[in-house]
Amino acid sequence: MEIGIIISLIVFGVILLLIEMFIIPGISIAGIGGVISLAAAVFYAFHQDQKMGLIALGIGLVISGLLVWVFFKSKTLDKMSLHTQIDSKVEHNEKLLVNVGDKGVSVSRLAPIGKVKVNGVVVEAKTEGGFLDENTPVEVIKILENNVLVKAL
Repeated sequence: MEIGIIISLIVFGVILLLIEMFIIPGISIAGIGGVISLAAAVFYAFHQDQKMGLIALGIGLVISGLLVWVFFKSKTLDKMSLHTQIDSKVEHNEKLLVNVGDKGVSVSRLAPIGKVKVNGVVVEAKTEGGFLDENTPVEVIKILENNVLVKAL
């Protein structure tokens, strides 16, 4: 009778773990229930006899290891993962309209990074190290990758 209870707890735990791995991925009631069922089988087996407990523990570990191995070999994770790659990049067309030596005005406070309006285009700008208030006349010194370097006029 005790062996039947232990076997049924192990089988129920394995079924719940299979449901967790292949049908409902993530941590859900099925996975928690499967682990609790396997632990209950081992606990109940140790409560009956130490030898029976060791056998139940070994069977539980072997079956769990086999389930993890089958899960990774079945490429289930590949089916659940996203395989698209971003191969484009953002073109900064505003920078094409801004050249070194152009003059503009700061739209926001540059402390030391903010927005400036040069040639009718608002771009992100960086000062040489000081702070500039809003509506300060500026001149473009250098065009960087992500912004432009400006100085106060």
